[in-house]
Amino acid sequence: MTSTRIPRKATPRRIVGYVRVSTEDQAREGVSLAAQEERIRAFAFATGRELDEIVIDAGESAKTLNRPGLARILNDLRAGVIEAVIVLKLDRLTRSVRDLADLLDAFQKHDAALVSVSESLDTSTASGRLMLNLLASVSQWEREAIGERTADALAHKRSQGRVYGPVPFGYRRNGDQLVSVPTELAALNTLRNMRANGASLRVCGAWLTSQGVAPRQGGRIWRACSVQQILDSRMNRVA
Repeated sequence: MTSTRIPRKATPRRIVGYVRVSTEDQAREGVSLAAQEERIRAFAFATGRELDEIVIDAGESAKTLNRPGLARILNDLRAGVIEAVIVLKLDRLTRSVRDLADLLDAFQKHDAALVSVSESLDTSTASGRLMLNLLASVSQWEREAIGERTADALAHKRSQGRVYGPVPFGYRRNGDQLVSVPTELAALNTLRNMRANGASLRVCGAWLTSQGVAPRQGGRIWRACSVQQILDSRMNRVA
């Protein structure tokens, strides 16, 4: 007698919306949970998609992907039960270019679509994937450009002896200007010579402690990491 195996039905994949607000966002018009959910539902209806669920992360920052709702979506994504995730804006998912790239890789790996209403992006299409990659590239360029401008501004302040952050060892603050502290600069020169002659950071710290030179972070005892920090300071390298 020959038996006939009845094939199991494939588990239907789900379409979910995702909404998030941080504490600061909740009072801002247009990004409330209700506003996001309403626009996602309207978009899904207009594009012929049937939403299975709206996942909510309330009071959660976009600085990390470690959020309860998003973590559940990613677990379902890895389990192969997600067809698409719809968000109002990409920044509801993340503001990190690196995290966005990781998310895109995960969606592509598990054959799921990431859809953004405001940016009119849909990674289920070739044009959507292209636009999202271009957007990520532009965001990365903007981030690096801001970093370069900031570095240039700090370098200018440093060259002018102006305060641009925590006051480095060897200097004190006088208004917005850095004024040298001769005793500390002399100690720095001694430390450089000690290191050049093979002294360990611990030995250098012990020497500073014995000279009664107080660490900037408080206390009386110099630790190896604190010695390394003052030697690595950009101001101290040009002192």
